[in-house]
Amino acid sequence: MDVQQWKEQLQSELQDNILQFWIQKTVDREHGGFIGEMDQHHQINKQSDKGLVLNARILWSFASAYRLLPSPEYMEMADRAYDYLKTYFMDQEHGGFFWMVDYLGQPSQDKKQVYGQAFVMYAFAEYYRATGRQEALDLAIDIYHVLEKHTYDPVHKGYIEALSRDWQLTGDLSLSEKDLNEKKSMNTHLHVLEAYTNLYRVWKSEELKKSLTELIQITIDHIIDPKSNHFLLFFDEAWQVKSHHISYGHDIEGSWLLLEAAEVLDDPHLLRQVIQTAVAMAESVYKNGVDKDGGIWNEADRSGLTDTNKDWWPQAEAMVGFYNAYELTGDKKYKTAALNSWRFIQNYIVDQAHGEWFWGVDQGGTPLPNEPKVSPWKCPYHNSRACIEMLERLNRHN
Repeated sequence: MDVQQWKEQLQSELQDNILQFWIQKTVDREHGGFIGEMDQHHQINKQSDKGLVLNARILWSFASAYRLLPSPEYMEMADRAYDYLKTYFMDQEHGGFFWMVDYLGQPSQDKKQVYGQAFVMYAFAEYYRATGRQEALDLAIDIYHVLEKHTYDPVHKGYIEALSRDWQLTGDLSLSEKDLNEKKSMNTHLHVLEAYTNLYRVWKSEELKKSLTELIQITIDHIIDPKSNHFLLFFDEAWQVKSHHISYGHDIEGSWLLLEAAEVLDDPHLLRQVIQTAVAMAESVYKNGVDKDGGIWNEADRSGLTDTNKDWWPQAEAMVGFYNAYELTGDKKYKTAALNSWRFIQNYIVDQAHGEWFWGVDQGGTPLPNEPKVSPWKCPYHNSRACIEMLERLNRHN
């Protein structure tokens, strides 16, 4: 496939499938904002809770798409998400944003999950990039200050997973039923890194520069296993490792997000260190995580594969992460791996009949039954971002 054909396919997928699905099928005209849940058969649960991550990712996706392809309907969706987050998720009393609201917009889970705060910051910074709206930038900066005040660990560094509504210690730390209830996680630190990177693009603050530089160093020193070049996933507050599971999707996503952070900081010494790390992480996934059909498996541990399903989001991240490794090294095996990821997505993950992407497929390539099309975790961010990233990279280098 030549570059022009690849770009045309990516743009068509982004505009005609992913974004149109969310525009046409997910707006909640009855209760405001967006629906909270749609099953695989496109049945909507009108009374499902609405997740902070879902709404922040919708905002990021449409603001980012608008920057690339300035369509009024993309801005309309971004405005809707921004207004809903401000009106219903923002905690006017204690600051920050609720983890979950019910279908009427009342808080149903009011804890302050740092992962969720990071996604709002990420989205507000992107909305500011798309609109120049000062209020959005000010709110993103406010979230940064709140996180540094309440969730930063001055003793061991890094960020605590979650706190109560009024920023007190809580025993309820985990993101979901799948996650360990530990004080610190790779996932939260990765997405704080992503958010701080996007904020630093538009707010060149010395304090944020220091925070982002330290976060990259924490990732290299504590979160990446120097022997395997995989992420370690869960830790206590002193960075003692609590899990040896491997998440191939997070590894390949982290490889390019780390590089993006170092590039935005423009620190040559740090950038050299991060380039080595990013390539090593991509190589580890390339060697151990890719099936012969071009898809990447979900998870493994020291004994081998533990989850041979192929969820939608690791495939999206693999396309970007492998192409990023190709840009860094010139090694064409990574470009081929990125293209194979795209072909796998087209062949197995895109729902050609009903739109958007399946949650995932099993080892045989059959869509997983009973997984949602829309949920607190099933959002347009990984797939739209992969298309946007690849379009920008292919336009830049070809």
